[in-house]
Amino acid sequence: MDQARAVGGLGLLLLLASCSTSRIENGAFQSSKGYHVGVPAAGWTIAPDGAADLQLERTAGPGAMLADASCEGVEPDRTLSVLARHLTFGLKDRQTVESDTWTVDGRPAAHRVIQGRRDGVDVTVEAVVLRGQRCIHDFLYVAPPGDFEAGRRDFRLFVESFAGDR
Repeated sequence: MDQARAVGGLGLLLLLASCSTSRIENGAFQSSKGYHVGVPAAGWTIAPDGAADLQLERTAGPGAMLADASCEGVEPDRTLSVLARHLTFGLKDRQTVESDTWTVDGRPAAHRVIQGRRDGVDVTVEAVVLRGQRCIHDFLYVAPPGDFEAGRRDFRLFVESFAGDR
């Protein structure tokens, strides 16, 4: 399996059930779940049938990122750290590169960068998870190690643009 296909399987890393009506308006993704995020102006396209609320793919090389909210069946007792770990299930030979806390929309968010193998292909995954009033919000960026840094700034801006679910 090649890198593009492994990265394309990004949605399989998550067990998501998203049934929402959302739209892109003025450069921002407006989710029917009550949040919005900015869509990068260049270098990314919207994946038409992504498993998440919004899934983007890099146009200049392999890489994908997503935003998703789980609003039903959310287990309030689970820590952000545990929820962030769930975003990288399926990775083999895992190595944690970064593990810290960000502040997103005034809320604490667990942040992880993990290197590992997915379907026999080396990938680097950056995961951010935060708890809203009604939903758990997940952000994920995945790329082959050699291409990872090229999309990382866009991912950070994507996550920092989050607002809503108050």
